[in-house]
Formats: sequence, structure tokens, C-alpha cells
Amino acid sequence: MSITPLTVSDLTTSLRRLGVADGDALMVHASLRAVGPVEHGAAGVVQALDAAVGPLGTIMMTLGARDHGEPFDCDTTPAESEIGVLAEIFRQTPGTLVSDHPEGRFGARGRLARELLTDVPWDDYYGPGSPLERLVLARGRVLRLGADRDTVTLLHYAEYLAEVPTKRRVQRQRIVRGPSGPELRTVTCLDDSNGIVDYPGEDYFARILDAFLDATESPCGLVGGARSELLDAGELVRCATRWMTEHFRAPRE
Repeated sequence: MSITPLTVSDLTTSLRRLGVADGDALMVHASLRAVGPVEHGAAGVVQALDAAVGPLGTIMMTLGARDHGEPFDCDTTPAESEIGVLAEIFRQTPGTLVSDHPEGRFGARGRLARELLTDVPWDDYYGPGSPLERLVLARGRVLRLGADRDTVTLLHYAEYLAEVPTKRRVQRQRIVRGPSGPELRTVTCLDDSNGIVDYPGEDYFARILDAFLDATESPCGLVGGARSELLDAGELVRCATRWMTEHFRAPRE
């Protein structure tokens, strides 16, 4: 039996019912499968997000960069496939700006897009001065539409703020397109792939999200078929920083 797709208007109404407001700066994580069919597909979801925040609002997404054998180019390299189809459609939508970084790569559209993405740090690209910190300073929010519990990119910023004696750091090398052709460049940052410490059991990002939802009255509900949450970015970072500082503290002798 076929399912009638949500209209863009229907999806916009659901986002507003959840609490999205005119002028919001939102970082979005979404599962299109969880949301369900929407007219125009992923492009329709982008249209609904634009409509929900209005002309003074801003939408940001993490994009990553697909390693497809070519030097990284912020204008043409596709979004990382694991992030999902929505990220790539968002990247391609006219008016979306993209940050020039092969690891901490974001797309944004709307009033604050340029402010969020211009002149981002090369090393420690999720730390101070990053688009993540800028989202917090802009009093932004995180909108989760059926996304996995361990996919809250903003928590990487909290990893930089947490008072943890020894944080795992990594160096990566990426080939990027430079003014004279391909260049090999080194990126140094906290380990945002395997975690800043070894922590047993479930991914600690998922645990932090659960703790935050238990401790706050964040708006929650269904958007389409997706269980969704709207989280205050500053509150989330403060909660995550405290959680990591407490749980990653070295045991006392």
C-alpha cells in the first residue's frame, strides 16, 4: 500500500509545532527514512526547513567530504555518503554556503550562513572558533529528526571544553585542491572518530544525549514518522562538558 507523501506545508507545520520559530539558527540531523515520504524528496525537506525558520533564520548541517579519489574541493566534493542523502541535496541547493575544510565541513544557508562558515580553523576544526562554537554564540539550536542517538556533531565542541587530563589527538593527511594543483596537508585535532578517551559500552555521545533529555524539558515529538527533538545548543554543550569532565576524570590514587 502506497503512503501519501507529506507536503512541504505539512512538514513545515510539524516543525513549527515542535517549536521551530522564525529566525532560529538550527543545526539539523535527519533521517529521511524515519521522516517518511515527502513531496520533492530531500529537496522538499530543505524547503520545509527554510520555511520553518523564515527569511531571518539559518540552517546548518554537517557534510563531511566523500573520498572519491580526487583532491578535496569545497565547491564540488560530494558530502560523505554515511551522513545521508539530505546532506548532499542540502549542499547542492542554490544559496547553500560550504566551509572549506575536508574534515570539519559544514553547509549553511540563511542569514547567519556566512558568519558561521567563513575563515574556519584548519586544526582543531570542531574547537574554539569553529562553526560549532559560532552556533552556540548565536544562541542556536539542534534539530534532530529521527537521527541516530550518537550523531550530535555539536558534542565534539564539548570535547574541547571538557577538563580531561589526557585527550587523544590524531593527525590526518588530506589531499586538497590548491592554487597550483593538488596539495598534501596535515590536519591535527582531537580524535573525533574513536573518541577522546576509551570509554566502555555504548557510544558516549548517545549517553550524553539521553542524560540531557532526561535533565531538560526539551521539545520532543513526531515530525512525519520521526521521533524528533529540539535542543538548545548552549545548554547541550554545558551539559556535555560537565558529563565528560565527570566521567572521563582519571581515578584517584
